[in-house]
Amino acid sequence: MDEEALLKQFAAQFAHGPDDADDTDAAAAAQGADSTANQATDDADQSPATFDTQQFLNGLDAIFDRHAAATEAGPYLEQAMVDAENAGDEAGLLTVLNETMGFYRSQGRHKENQWIVQRALELAARMGLTTGTSEAWATTLINCATAMRAAQQYDQAEDLYHQAQSVCRHSLAPTDRRLAALHNNLSMLYSETNRPDKAELELREALRIIEASSVNPDADIDVASSHTNLALTLLTEHKLEGAHWHAAKALEIYRTGHLEHSAHYASALAGFAQVCFAERRHADAVTGYRHALAVIEECYGKGTDYWRITADNLRQAEEEAAKAGVTVDNAGVAGDAGTPPQSGSRLSNSPAQGKTGAGVEAQVGSASSAVDVSACPVSGLKLARAFWTQMGKPMIAAKYPQYAGRIAAGLVGHGSECYGFDDAYSQDHDFGPRFCLWLTDEDYAAIGEQLEVDYEALPRKFSVDAQGRVTFEAHARSDASGAFPSAGAGSTVIPDAANAPTPGTATHDTATAESGAASSDVAEAMTTPIDAPLSPVTPRAQGANRRDGVFRIGDFFESITGYHTAPAQTAPHEWLMLQESTLAAATNGEVFADPTGLFSKTRQGFKNMPDDVRLALISKRLGMIAQAGQYNLPRSLKRGDGAAAWLSIHEFVQATASLVFLVNVPMVVGYMPYYKWQFAALRKLSGSMFALLPNVGEQLETVMRLSSAACYGGAGFGEGGKGAAPAIEKINDIVEQIAVDIVKELKREHLTTSGETFLEWQRPYVEDHIASDDPVLKSL
Repeated sequence: MDEEALLKQFAAQFAHGPDDADDTDAAAAAQGADSTANQATDDADQSPATFDTQQFLNGLDAIFDRHAAATEAGPYLEQAMVDAENAGDEAGLLTVLNETMGFYRSQGRHKENQWIVQRALELAARMGLTTGTSEAWATTLINCATAMRAAQQYDQAEDLYHQAQSVCRHSLAPTDRRLAALHNNLSMLYSETNRPDKAELELREALRIIEASSVNPDADIDVASSHTNLALTLLTEHKLEGAHWHAAKALEIYRTGHLEHSAHYASALAGFAQVCFAERRHADAVTGYRHALAVIEECYGKGTDYWRITADNLRQAEEEAAKAGVTVDNAGVAGDAGTPPQSGSRLSNSPAQGKTGAGVEAQVGSASSAVDVSACPVSGLKLARAFWTQMGKPMIAAKYPQYAGRIAAGLVGHGSECYGFDDAYSQDHDFGPRFCLWLTDEDYAAIGEQLEVDYEALPRKFSVDAQGRVTFEAHARSDASGAFPSAGAGSTVIPDAANAPTPGTATHDTATAESGAASSDVAEAMTTPIDAPLSPVTPRAQGANRRDGVFRIGDFFESITGYHTAPAQTAPHEWLMLQESTLAAATNGEVFADPTGLFSKTRQGFKNMPDDVRLALISKRLGMIAQAGQYNLPRSLKRGDGAAAWLSIHEFVQATASLVFLVNVPMVVGYMPYYKWQFAALRKLSGSMFALLPNVGEQLETVMRLSSAACYGGAGFGEGGKGAAPAIEKINDIVEQIAVDIVKELKREHLTTSGETFLEWQRPYVEDHIASDDPVLKSL
């Protein structure tokens, strides 16, 4: 098998895990596991003709889904090694060895694992991987290093990690999540060898990469895990305020993303509890450990080391609370110091294994030593969150206490900052401190107009220090109802995420020193307060089209989509009338608070595109890619019709970019935004460890760079007078390579059985998977 196929197999490993499988997948995987197990028992003497790597991975996932790893995974892996070797499938065998390393590590079978490590390294050398910079080789090095680290063979582990770093620098993009995972695992080695300062540096780099690659860092489980890891490392360095901030931030992300039923949530709860324990906040520690135990029991049961370690930590916290005379209500619940699961989940193949994930904090400081006071060096979303936390939330608590538990707040909709792509150029219009308040119809009728008046009266003057901390003045503008009470005199610096869903107080002025501080060059930046508005407000952001303030929930979504709530799942014609960019605007941004969950539920409805609609759109995109890119583009170029060729390239690029988002599933990665931010979003998606078709975005940009020469270069254009021919040839090659990659992905998703690369002929195969008989979903 060639290296490309091997990489695809590793991509399949990264994209599948026991926590992601739905019931249908689990059932199919269980069937695969059973058949392999039967073959192992009944036909052990018969060698398989081929080895199906995907079936092997599905079967392994099924074992973990059934929580049967302790008894079934070992024999299953051993038989798979025999099957792959007998089939002569070296790539398949390397996949099995990588999985085995993770499983043996989780079971503490370190002696046996050293043999597996040796076998994997020898196999990789035999396959010729060790002299290159392939992702498969990098992945194998990372898994081998992690296995050796778990066996406390630290010198060998460090050497393997450094080899992996060298390979990754050449084979991975700077924002690739696997790089973050590598930094994360290396940090564990430094922690275990008493080098916490180095561990902290590695974790900060991991956090930087993972947040930079995230579509929504404030609802990304890997970002949350990274905050937990960094909190625990800071705790070992006795940096309690920084540890508290990161532990609280992790929990906030789980809440924002509604990820509380993830197994990794237990680690975040436990990490926060451990920080509270160190701060001698025993009641909060007990509550945290209890919650963690509840999550662990839900996800893994009670028979694991993870549960026992957390239970022991809870016992110690309860003893300390009792000594301090503190009583904790049994209704409380929370978690262990972030100890990763030792059983019940696959721990192999992904470089992110070790601590629970990887991540990064926002880099918000300006790079300039002299910042114009009219410019703001932090993102619009960060400014909005600080404005809500320091100004909006206290105002509501003071003036509308009976509604405080019913009002949702955040920033969603139109505007570059809602996508997280704003920069200094975005601040010349419609930029300033702002957020949205979303109310039910009933609550809006009762308080909507007055709440709008109070929102408009909020003070907008703020400053940003060198660490990117936003400070709003704590006094309100004078109005008829008087100023709302403030937490103290003067201005208060509150970190961006201080409103964490944690027990006790989490307002630490120094905590934001942990939040991606800018360089020392900006020590004097933004010392002069800024008063809003920072920039002119355009007509399109005023009146009925306003982008902030107080809204009825239904009216807010109708202003963007034309619908109060998402179309019914049984109304595909309505979904097909909604542009992807419209759906992106309705589902972007951040929700800072949603006590009732109604706003988030409505927003999630627009994310939940029916799968039949998604497949119908994939079919349409395949048709346009074939028509514009594979058929009309080369014909137009041969005719010398540069204008037609240029428009063909435009249609091809649009359809292909859309298809990447659709294949990756909008519910998971969001929708493709409007043209201005299309490629910014595509780059971010492509940098994700789990991205499907990750190379397409870069290929499309190459096509666009070459399009001018190809369409209008002429016979003697360019260096050496070679004309447009080289650009035309390159574009045609890229178009065909993209088609080949798309077909491979369709096969991997079981959406086709055809190898035909002219994508028009793939449409019937895809449409065969549309369950509905509605003719609007089928091509003519």
